[in-house]
Amino acid sequence: MSWAADNCNLPNHHITINQIWVKIEYIGWYFCIMTKMNLRYWLCQITGWGVWGLILLYFNFVVFGDRFKEQGGQKQYLVSLAILLISGILVTHLLRYIIKKTSWLKFSFDRILFMFIISVGASGTLLYYGSDYIESRSGYSYETYYNNQRLEKAVALEKSLGMDSIPYYNNTAYAKDTSVKKGIAEIKKTTGWERNKKGNWHFENKTTLLGLYYTLMLVAIWMLIYIVYHYVEKNRNDQFDRLKLENTVKELELKTIKSHINPHFIFNSLNSIRALVDENPKRARRAITELSNILRSSMQAEKSETVTLERELEIVKDYLALEQMRFEERLKIEFDIDEDTLQQHVPPMMLQTLVENAIKHGISRQIKGGVVKIIAGFRDNEMELVVQNTGQLSLPINGDGFGIKSTEDRLNLMYQGNGVFNIRNLSTSMVESKVSIPVTV
Repeated sequence: MSWAADNCNLPNHHITINQIWVKIEYIGWYFCIMTKMNLRYWLCQITGWGVWGLILLYFNFVVFGDRFKEQGGQKQYLVSLAILLISGILVTHLLRYIIKKTSWLKFSFDRILFMFIISVGASGTLLYYGSDYIESRSGYSYETYYNNQRLEKAVALEKSLGMDSIPYYNNTAYAKDTSVKKGIAEIKKTTGWERNKKGNWHFENKTTLLGLYYTLMLVAIWMLIYIVYHYVEKNRNDQFDRLKLENTVKELELKTIKSHINPHFIFNSLNSIRALVDENPKRARRAITELSNILRSSMQAEKSETVTLERELEIVKDYLALEQMRFEERLKIEFDIDEDTLQQHVPPMMLQTLVENAIKHGISRQIKGGVVKIIAGFRDNEMELVVQNTGQLSLPINGDGFGIKSTEDRLNLMYQGNGVFNIRNLSTSMVESKVSIPVTV
């Protein structure tokens, strides 16, 4: 709103209030449709400026209500306030448009600070003088009304002091008169008005800079809120994108590990079948049929991140049936499975990998063969999968082998450190591989 007025009389009303509101409504809808802004932004704009308007209304109509009512001009004040608020929305919307076009939120802090100062100065000045111009053109300027009220008070005070009939403003003789000097000072102090040397009333407007300062402060607060909000939003989006990227990388790593399991398993199985081709062709044909069943099961298992232990045991039993055709009486198999664990979910092909390594690195190296024992049970809110086999580990254990490495990597990716894999010498003739994973509900 304007804080300056040099006119002594209230201007004529050029347009009606209804015409003003029609034009304001048209401008608002035009900006909303043409710029295609989202609803949340406009709600924030209207809410923010609306709250500021309510604060001003509260102070003028409640805190200083009696004085404001006595002074009058409520209609002019409401129109002037509406013009200020709508102008604030339009100016800050223009500022937002410039910010988005320049993308200067990505600039360095020093550059942002410089542009912040320039933007606040330009936008605040445009808002202050723009709303002042619209008020003066509307004919409902509250500042003009208030200044005219004070002018009437100055004229009445001059008359009550008996100074209206003497040319005190251009006569040096009156300048030395103490009563005249006191009267001039009282009129100026009370109303802000005084006569110049030509006898015309002059208002010394000291509130222009104050009004401009408040407007600049208002724009600065708006811009700080806007920048802080978008910085927080940007950091949150960056963090979300980082987490999404990490999750994608983990999924790719997990798929890569799983894609290596089947070729590795096929290679070992084909070696077993090759050993049977010359010795026992009939058993070799049965082994090929068994292998096709295992491959079919493993392909189905790869479609899921986890499978039930019951399903995993079916694959393991098919694999052991194939290997037992190769080792015959040299391979003994034992199961100790808690029935409550059968519906628990485990990584597909993980137990099969442990059993495969037990036979490859344990049983196959024993002249007399040995035993493979598979155990599943619960301990301390965790499910344990244990594979024990005849053999002996060479210490220190090499963690670069495919079975050990793939098991550790899969547990880390899937359970974020809550899955544990251990392999150790259980005795002088037995090796134990154990996987501990969280219990699924």
